[in-house]
Amino acid sequence: MSRQSAPKQKRSTGRRNALKQVTALGMSTALGFPAIVRAQSNVIRIGHLTPRTGFLGQIGEYGVKGATLAVEEANAVGGVLDRKIEMIAEDSVNPATAVTKAQKLVERDNVACIIGEISSASALAIGEQALRYRKIFVNTGANSDALRGSNCNRYMFHVEGSNTMYTKTIGTWQKSHNQLKGRKWYFLVADYAFGHDLYKVSARFLEQNGGINGGADMIATNTPDYTPYILKIRNAKPDLVYSCLAGVDLTTFLKQYREYNLPYTLSGGAMDTVLFWGAGQDSISGHWQSLWYHGLTNPASVAFTKRFSDKFGGPPENQAWGDYVAVKLMLQAMAETKGTDSAKIIDHLEKGATFDILKPRKGMFRPWDHQLLQEMYVVGVKDRAKMKDKWDIFDVVMPVPAANESLELIQPTRQENPCTMAT
Repeated sequence: MSRQSAPKQKRSTGRRNALKQVTALGMSTALGFPAIVRAQSNVIRIGHLTPRTGFLGQIGEYGVKGATLAVEEANAVGGVLDRKIEMIAEDSVNPATAVTKAQKLVERDNVACIIGEISSASALAIGEQALRYRKIFVNTGANSDALRGSNCNRYMFHVEGSNTMYTKTIGTWQKSHNQLKGRKWYFLVADYAFGHDLYKVSARFLEQNGGINGGADMIATNTPDYTPYILKIRNAKPDLVYSCLAGVDLTTFLKQYREYNLPYTLSGGAMDTVLFWGAGQDSISGHWQSLWYHGLTNPASVAFTKRFSDKFGGPPENQAWGDYVAVKLMLQAMAETKGTDSAKIIDHLEKGATFDILKPRKGMFRPWDHQLLQEMYVVGVKDRAKMKDKWDIFDVVMPVPAANESLELIQPTRQENPCTMAT
């Protein structure tokens, strides 16, 4: 008997179980399904678009793994609304390619939504296509405040934190450790949208809190030699070196900075764990901030880390967390709205739907800029003698905001964020 002609009692049971099903999300790539299945109406297709090559590629691969696991878990309990979930994964590479791939996902593959991305420039391009096609795009890795601000639109949501969130998180710790007032920072800035935006936000925060901007270098992506910049740091004698770098560029800098044995403390406005794994324990130091870390001890995080590690042979990076959670919350929203209609899902999200995001506190989207309200974490590089394995590189120092504080504490205010939703 076909699924469409199943008895009414069976179909009702499937719907009653829909919310239960999306609590264990999982994922599958398009290659896992024959073409005939993709054509069937009982399949919900999700587009996954993120860089899998280039200087952000290693981060993107973790995103694909997280989303894959989410879809596989969902399908293992029957999918959502009696429908199997299929993910169609594409490599965005750059903004121009991202536009082409987004159009293909919507026009040819008929996806219900698009999830992913890391590059802020590419995320902006995908967001514009989401608005054009009236399909939801959930950004899981792009940090630029402008995406939630001057470039916001009703079809774009953000699981990834903004640059302001990252800056205010580490800034909370820096204030308590006298690293702001009267202190001189030197900035290394990725010379594209993400880096420019992060530098603007971080420099503003420093100066608002009585710090001194000791200089900034704009650095092209895929720079192989940081010697000229490290020598400038040595001459500047800052109290702290602040990274606004991304991708393999941060790994390259960390390795080379270590070789000079400079005494100046390292920190930064954004961090992906895989970049520190790549640099190695001997090349990393300081305190940073993370949206999520596999060392969290709350039950949901521990369970997710085990499932991911069992499947992929190592723990999830914070990008894997973001894409896993994005798939999970979108499938939950589909179950709760009983369909894939973007307008209905947007309305549901804007009215305060809450989600288990593998943290002690549930998350929800702010209705006016679509940023996910959530806590972040200050992390410090762990003493080598205390490491359990090669991935165990950080201690979780503190959540920000604290458990008794509003999640709005680290968010851009309305004065800082000029979002006016395009519809």
